[in-house]
Amino acid sequence: MYSELYEKSGTEIIRELGRRFSQYRKRMRYTQKQIAEKSGLSVFTISSFENGASTGITIASFIKLLRAIDSLEEIEKLLPELPVSPRELFLKQHKR
Repeated sequence: MYSELYEKSGTEIIRELGRRFSQYRKRMRYTQKQIAEKSGLSVFTISSFENGASTGITIASFIKLLRAIDSLEEIEKLLPELPVSPRELFLKQHKR
């Protein structure tokens, strides 16, 4: 799975995100116009993203789109908080 992802270019990954966003939006029965109203983005921006024509979407716009489909918590999966390293745990335990 990871090797396939690493073989894709950034543009290909963004196109895939746009396609997936479209599937989520449709499954939730939202129109592009409704998402535009909820997110503050234009229908053109949403359409371009979903169709793979706009691969320069900003993180801020992507966050607005996730918020519009009530999936903002998914952003945590992009860079989850790192667990405390074993070395840090050891040092904390021995400082006491």
